[in-house]
Parts: sequence; structure tokens; C-alpha cells
Amino acid sequence: MNLADSRVLVTGGAGLVGSHLAASLLDRGATVRVADDLSKGTRDRVPGGAEFVKADMTDPDDVARAVTGDLDAVFHFAAYTDTNYDDDRALFEENTAMTYNVLERMREVGVDRFAFTSSSTVYGEAPRPTPEDYAPLAPISMYGSAKLADEALISTFAHSYGVRSWVFRFANIVGPRQRGNVIPDFIEKLDEDPTELEILGDGRQEKSYMYVSECVDAIQHVVEQADDDLNVYNLGTRTTTSVTRIADIVSDELGVDPEYSYTGGDRGWTGDVPKMRLSIEKLSALGWEPSIESDAAVRRSARELIDEIVS
Repeated sequence: MNLADSRVLVTGGAGLVGSHLAASLLDRGATVRVADDLSKGTRDRVPGGAEFVKADMTDPDDVARAVTGDLDAVFHFAAYTDTNYDDDRALFEENTAMTYNVLERMREVGVDRFAFTSSSTVYGEAPRPTPEDYAPLAPISMYGSAKLADEALISTFAHSYGVRSWVFRFANIVGPRQRGNVIPDFIEKLDEDPTELEILGDGRQEKSYMYVSECVDAIQHVVEQADDDLNVYNLGTRTTTSVTRIADIVSDELGVDPEYSYTGGDRGWTGDVPKMRLSIEKLSALGWEPSIESDAAVRRSARELIDEIVS
């Protein structure tokens, strides 16, 4: 699929990955519509040049306004992303409803290209590095369960209804405009009190952190190069960063030297996977490699987020 000449919809286009993708697509010459309910993102994150539709993807009428037959593709990035959300039923039902509504509307109006942001959480606590064909998929969070259910819906539409699909299982994506993640959380805490920092768990949780521009570049590469009915790709880096190391990096960028305290246990919350690293051999075989490793992604994000957050 040639994205440069396409007309695309980005749901969740005021969020971290969606807003950066929309801007990149515009730069490449695509015609871009952004749909977002602005429950987490803000209107000023939507890049200039993109058409904006304020829409809740759980509402079929809003979906009908956003998904029209003149589109070439839908990048469905809208989601409730809190892995420790306190309403399990809402998290599961609203995420899966959004995906079903978008796919159903695409089928109605004849749009047959669909890209989706899934998550490493679908694997659960799997051996590392985890390849795309690892089984059985056994998520331990409601968020992971919702993403796995979404993937099942996408598989059905891809194989039975002719909607060519690309599913991206993300590592932790970081970068400017991000909130509600460990990096901005540490920045906010240390801005308030630079002498101490509470860290959830034992600080040894270790995951792969991918810088958002790298994520966006990889997504576009895969959509243009992979042409199966259903294409599933891990996106991440070959290295990992521990939570304590993130605290060190954020402290260094802020120029502070806090005393750390730990809440204890091997994970930060119920459903947290303490260690995660995805295999990216399939992505590499398609001709794409990350140029920013995990620690560097964290440091660059911390530097940019400090400029945004610290007054």
C-alpha cells in the first residue's frame, strides 16, 4: 500500500502515537482525518493540515461520521490504555466495542485496509525475547485481554470479509506529549519533591522502551511492505531498561539526587508483566531496524517531557 497517495483516518489521533503518525503521514503527502474524543489527548496535538472530527468510537453514530467510503485505510489507535484501570468491565467492553464498531462500519462502506495498535500484554508472562508466533497467548491484565479479543475480531474481518490488516504489538512507546507513564510520573514527583522518589514494585521490572518517531516509522514501513491478509508484527528495541534505571535517567536530567523507596514485590500493579522484551526478528527481516535503543529512548523522552512538564 502506498501511503503517500492515500486518504486515511487515524482514530485516537490526538494521542501519543496517533498524533505523531498523523503528522508523519501529512509530511509524506497523505490526506489525513483525525478522530478523537479528546478524553486524554488535546486538540492542539492534532497536526495542522489534518481534518478533525471529535468522535467517540464507542458510539456508532460518531464512527459513521468518521469512517466514510472515500477512505483508503483506517489506523485504529483509539483505546483506553490504562493497564491498571479500576473498572475492568468498562476497560474490556469499551475497547472491544470501539474496534468492532470501526470494523463493522468499514465493511458497510467498503474500506478494506486496517492498521491496529495492539500490545505486548497479549503475551502475558512469556519467555524473552518473545516472537509473534509464541503460544499460547495468556494475558494477565484486562487490558491485555481486551487487546487479544480485538486481535480475534481483526482476524475474522481479515480472513472472512477481505479487510487486509496490520496488527502491531507494541513495547512501551515513549516520547513528547506523553502522560500517565513511568517517565512523566517520575518527573512530576521529583518536580514536587526532588529529595525522594517512591518507585512501585522492587525497581527491577525491566522492559523495552521505543521512541515514538521510531514506532511511527516502523508502522508505515510494515504497512507498505507486508501484504498478507493479516500481518502481525512486534515493535520494540533489542534492549531493555529497568524502572530503577529510568529513575536514574530522569534524576540525572533534572539534576537531582533523590533517595529511592520501593513499595515492594516484583511488579508495580496487578496485571503488570515485570519483564518484557519482544523479538523483532520478523520486523528486521522486512528491512526495518531501530536506531534508538531503550536507554536512549528513555533519556530523550525524559529531556523533552521535562521541558513540557516542569514550570
